[in-house]
Amino acid sequence: MIGVLGAGQLGRMLALAGHPLGESFTFLHPQESASVARLGDFVVAAYDDRARLEELARRVRVVTYEFESVPAEPVRWLADRVPVYPPPRALEVSQDRLVEKTFFDELGIPTAAFARVDDEKSLALAVARIGLPAFLKMRHGGYDGKGQMRLQTPADVSTAWRTLGVRAGLHGPPPLILEKLVPFERELSILAVRSIAGDVRVYPLVENHHRDGILRLSLAPAPSTTPALESKAREYVDRIFAKLGYVGVLAIELFQCQGELLANEMAPRVHNSGHFSIEGSQTSQFENHVRAISGLPLGETSPVGVCAMLNVIGGLVAREEVLAVPGTHLHLYGKEPKPGRKVGHITVRATNRDELDQALSRLRPMVEPSYGVLGASTRT
Repeated sequence: MIGVLGAGQLGRMLALAGHPLGESFTFLHPQESASVARLGDFVVAAYDDRARLEELARRVRVVTYEFESVPAEPVRWLADRVPVYPPPRALEVSQDRLVEKTFFDELGIPTAAFARVDDEKSLALAVARIGLPAFLKMRHGGYDGKGQMRLQTPADVSTAWRTLGVRAGLHGPPPLILEKLVPFERELSILAVRSIAGDVRVYPLVENHHRDGILRLSLAPAPSTTPALESKAREYVDRIFAKLGYVGVLAIELFQCQGELLANEMAPRVHNSGHFSIEGSQTSQFENHVRAISGLPLGETSPVGVCAMLNVIGGLVAREEVLAVPGTHLHLYGKEPKPGRKVGHITVRATNRDELDQALSRLRPMVEPSYGVLGASTRT
């Protein structure tokens, strides 16, 4: 049995990929979850509940996690009792933006300029060194554009400090990081998987489009890539895998700037931009993650035609209309619709780009009527 910390849609898709391989799952999460209902056993417990963690360790042969907000200390504690993949160190790196950027620097992986911010004075010094425009971000937590503010002018600096610097209340200002705004051409991601035996498979680069900090569309393989660009992304993957002794799926989010790739962040888990792989690759990221942590041979990651993934955000879609579009597959997560919440995704596969564009022109209004035509990404 595989233990999973977390019980959202990523855990759901791991179980859906693992069941045909004969795997079973136990999920541990503080609350009941509709996403993984009927897909495995469920343990309702806080992540630091030692008694329930001990119970989980006795029941499973390996533990993984489906998101990086799981506290690192209980994961380290579990790793002393049962194999945990990806390794706890990968989780620790990904949970702190300053640690993560420093980690990239140490491996020779370029990033946007950044500086540590602990108080208003250090923010002023960071702005003087890095310049504007820039983003002020909380080092811990925050996703889909949350916990960060764009600083365009000097007047924005004090506003951002008042907004982000008071969130911790009596405990003082939260640790922050200032990152230089990068005039990137597009956002890409690279997903790869490494087995216990050290075998590596890499998926093609994916082009991602965001709005309001939330991923809306992924195109796979990314259009107009070059062997040099693919090779550079592969180098970054190999360095991280080697440094961490990594096992499982890894995603690295990247900015393409004048032919170079800057690392934005890494996710030590299956990733939203890899959802295309369920229908768009020989082996999905979810199946390959299960294979990797179970000691099974990895599957091929080569693409099947060209593919796009559209997130379904906030509300449900008309299934009949979506599935009437040729090459389309619908994945709903069993979640209650709420503004800004990912409740499902659509993948559409085609034999060529023109055919894919035609399908997307029909699907976009169904997903979000105000979606419009996607242009250059302006992710925050």
